[in-house]
Amino acid sequence: MENHDLYPETTNELAEKKAALAPKNIEAWRNFSKTVFEAGALDEKTKQLIAIAVAHVTQCPYCIRSHTKTALRKGATKEEVMEAIWVAAEMRAGAAYAHATIAMDEMENTKTH
Repeated sequence: MENHDLYPETTNELAEKKAALAPKNIEAWRNFSKTVFEAGALDEKTKQLIAIAVAHVTQCPYCIRSHTKTALRKGATKEEVMEAIWVAAEMRAGAAYAHATIAMDEMENTKTH
C-alpha cells in the first residue's frame, strides 16, 4: 500500500468540497487557526515548532507536512524542527511511563485469588 492510498493527497478541490459541507464551521475554524498562529507572546516560528511537535504526537500526516513547511518559511532550521520532534517523542514516551502509575495503583489495590 502506497502512502497516497492510506492518506489521500489533499487538494484545493477536496478542501472546497469539505468546506461546502459545513461553511459556518470552516469559517470559524479558519479564523480560529489564523488567530492562534499569529505572533503574540510567542513568535510565529515558535508556534509552528510547537505545532510540529503536537502533530507528531497526534500523528497527523497532513499537519506534519503543513506545519513543517510553514516553520521552515518562518525561519526554523532543520535542526530546530528535528529537536521539536524529539521533544514530542519524549513527551509521548514519558506519558506512557507516567500512566504506569495508574496500572501500579490498580495492581496494588486489586486482590487476586
